[in-house]
Amino acid sequence: MLTLHTKIEKAEHIAGELVLPYELREKSRLRATLVNGEDVAVFTVRGTVMRHGDLMLGNDGRVIKILAATEPTYKVECETTFDLLRCAFHLGNRHTQAQVGEGFLRIRKDTVLKEMLQGLGASVTEELASFEPESGAYGGGHHHGGDDMHPHNPLAPIPLRQRIHRPSDSKD
Repeated sequence: MLTLHTKIEKAEHIAGELVLPYELREKSRLRATLVNGEDVAVFTVRGTVMRHGDLMLGNDGRVIKILAATEPTYKVECETTFDLLRCAFHLGNRHTQAQVGEGFLRIRKDTVLKEMLQGLGASVTEELASFEPESGAYGGGHHHGGDDMHPHNPLAPIPLRQRIHRPSDSKD
């Protein structure tokens, strides 16, 4: 069985494709099936997230391209940027994974969150879409390997021992 174990930046030849929902792309150990029907095992370093367009090197030298599956999501839109920021704040306050798009947020389908967002004045639309949430402030952003669907890398790495300024700190 082919075992995928390492992300690589580029390859001359792509031997196959693996389509997975986000829930499985964030697992470091799983068994899956390539588009061509071949079974594969994925063994990556814990904390590794496979993003749409990532290339994974197999134990036999083959390279497999990861594709984000469509899955049930909510697209969150608001009339104003301020209202959308309020929605993002409340989602973050609940530690909810969210994808940030141009003028919208996308979350996994969750009726409780839908009601909360609608209460904040958001338009919440159910849709089948690939889900690519932000990796978080300490995750260093995410790289999409030139994927046109996600052309930017909005988060910069933050050093783990970064000094945090607090208003109570003395001004030496």
